[in-house]
Amino acid sequence: MSTPSATANELVARTEALADATRLRALRLLERHELGVNDLMDILQLPQSSVSRHLKLLLERGFVAARSHGPANLYAMRAGDLPADARRLWQAVRDSCADWPAVRQDELRLARRLGERRQASQVYFSRSAGQWDRLRRELYGPVFGDAALRGLLPRNWVVADLACGAGSVAAALAPHVARVVAVDRSTAMLRAARQRLTNVRNVELRKGELELLPIESGSCDAALLLLGLAYVQDPAVALAEAGRILRPGGRLTVVDLLRHDRESFRRQTGQQRLGFDAEEMRGLVVAAGFAVDHCAPLAPEPEAKGPALLMAAAARRDPRRASRKRSRAPRAIEGRRKS
Repeated sequence: MSTPSATANELVARTEALADATRLRALRLLERHELGVNDLMDILQLPQSSVSRHLKLLLERGFVAARSHGPANLYAMRAGDLPADARRLWQAVRDSCADWPAVRQDELRLARRLGERRQASQVYFSRSAGQWDRLRRELYGPVFGDAALRGLLPRNWVVADLACGAGSVAAALAPHVARVVAVDRSTAMLRAARQRLTNVRNVELRKGELELLPIESGSCDAALLLLGLAYVQDPAVALAEAGRILRPGGRLTVVDLLRHDRESFRRQTGQQRLGFDAEEMRGLVVAAGFAVDHCAPLAPEPEAKGPALLMAAAARRDPRRASRKRSRAPRAIEGRRKS
């Protein structure tokens, strides 16, 4: 038997280097941006040892190059500088992973990371403002801005906090509105919420399912559904219930998981599904009788370990107005026929 040539061995080694989903994700990032180990740890959500191991292999196989940047290295893949066989291999596989949920999550974290980088580059030119932000946080804490935004809510509103959990959102809303109706199906969560809200008089805690809310129809001005839809069997039914309890024009905000592929995370958290695509969420909200103002992924928090999130904001359509439009349509058509 003849011994494979050096070129054949190199081709096999490069093919093996691409036979790993994490390395493909890393290369898609490094093809467009020069990144360090800390950047890749944050974006890929991997420990330093795993990122370094993958980079070492990609360096050895000629897919990435490194350069010193202070005490650390920056890595990049410049496709035009790759050996011909490596370039052909990469071109053959790069587009096949473009629609992976993990790749879409990487894109969101990359955008946030680059935004932080751009912000850091302006610190020198806005030192005073940067010092004020730091001093303001140290003197007054980080949450007063959120409280100010909640203060914009109409004081006479009744707000439903659906899947309220331990009551942190209800506690934050209570000082700014007339009443909060907080619903959760977990007895343990409601017990924790009751302890938190002991001295809060305008929050009602009710036990119930998102698909069958214990709230009167048309009795709320707004509803929040935060991290609850992924736990229900039929999100469409839950959203229809949210619409039922709102008055016409009432506001709905939904925050839930962006579609991901972390099956172990889903099992660990007891969720029914692997999140939602933006278009899927928009379609569900519209089908439940809402006009959607906004539906898009949220920028991941720097310390967040779970999948990225998605937010939809909408207003309940007035069913009476829609029925009047439907009732007028046949008469208008008939009038045109007679003329």
